[in-house]
Amino acid sequence: MTDAAQLEAVMRYHERTKHHFNRFAPGPGGLDWANQPDPFRRYAEAPLTRLPILKAEEEPLSPRYDSLYAPGAVASVPVSVRALSRLLEYALALSAWKQAGGTRWALRVNPSSGNLHPTEGYVLIGGIAELGVTPGLFHYAPAEHGLERRADCPPALFERLTRGLAAGAFLVGLSSVYWREAWKYGERAFRYCQHDAGHAIGTLRIAAATLGWSARVLDDVADATIEALLGLDRDADFEGAERESAELVMALWPGDTVSATLKLELEAVRELARQRWYGKANRLSPQDPVPWGVIDTVSAASRKP
Repeated sequence: MTDAAQLEAVMRYHERTKHHFNRFAPGPGGLDWANQPDPFRRYAEAPLTRLPILKAEEEPLSPRYDSLYAPGAVASVPVSVRALSRLLEYALALSAWKQAGGTRWALRVNPSSGNLHPTEGYVLIGGIAELGVTPGLFHYAPAEHGLERRADCPPALFERLTRGLAAGAFLVGLSSVYWREAWKYGERAFRYCQHDAGHAIGTLRIAAATLGWSARVLDDVADATIEALLGLDRDADFEGAERESAELVMALWPGDTVSATLKLELEAVRELARQRWYGKANRLSPQDPVPWGVIDTVSAASRKP
């Protein structure tokens, strides 16, 4: 589609999925509890490293809230498994379990529409011995507070992928499982997924600030590149499982030094796709997701080229 046609498709979706005074936007009309999606994505046979659970008084310490918005007010801590654990704890982790009768469910630190949590998190990082000698791409598993190794990334390739970024930089990627929201909200699910991706950006930036780190979205990265970087385009790894859609990739680094670039080398991303990958995505619902064609249309229309 042309740019004008894409914009028109997005605007049509926006108007179509508004709630009105005398009617709701199109939705399922009820909840199919037997087909409720699993809130936790896992990759079978991918090696899992559990992150240390830190006590409140342990380093890295929690600074005053107002200092998070004052450049240089929070001393930067080195990138380590403990600092990474604190980052993910404050950004994407479970915050509590609740129970009513025989039903038990989790809450998370990043807000979500309907507590459905369509957002999945990935980390491309190296230099942390506890995660293995070889840098890698990892999927964050919040229920286990651990990182699943999805792909190996040789040191030279990791340097290429982070070239131009500040010293000590690593990448965090976000994706959305549209079906988790569509199960409850129908056509409006795409809106909520964008909303929740924004929440996750916010929690990541605040969590990074508590460590004295910077966090920036890489605005110039195409969706297809993000899909390749995170392995979302690997059909065999998602066979029989609900797919994820690329949202964004962020760079995080210690301190507030300005990076020379906020881009990715496309050929380096393609090289990562040729490395060793681990795991296969779990199926989230026992039955096939209910199709909502307008979500596919607006998703295609809003892809970043």
